Amino acid sequence: MAGVWIFKDGVFRLVENLQAESSDGRHGSNSSGSRRKALVYLPTGEAVSSYSTLEQILTGLGWERYYGGDPDLFQFHKSSSIDLISLPRDFSRFNSIYMYDIVVKNPNVFHVRDI
Repeated sequence: MAGVWIFKDGVFRLVENLQAESSDGRHGSNSSGSRRKALVYLPTGEAVSSYSTLEQILTGLGWERYYGGDPDLFQFHKSSSIDLISLPRDFSRFNSIYMYDIVVKNPNVFHVRDI
């Protein structure tokens, strides 16, 4: 994982472009700038390009759609665990934070790569 983990207000989060996050610039800069990421489904080697593709893959892995009442989220849960994958409804807001969440909850199935 490229970036820096930041602990703020009781929450850890991955910051890929620390310079953009730092208002005072004390943390340095990422000389390559922020890179776009892609979630890759390892069995086929293809990048996930839509939620419909992701939903098909997750369903095949035992995940089910979860309708929790928040209209801004697209969610999946697995009945065999307490895990919940929450994604922004708008795919254009699907970034590496959400991708890494999927990778952690589905080891050896997905990978995040620079594009």
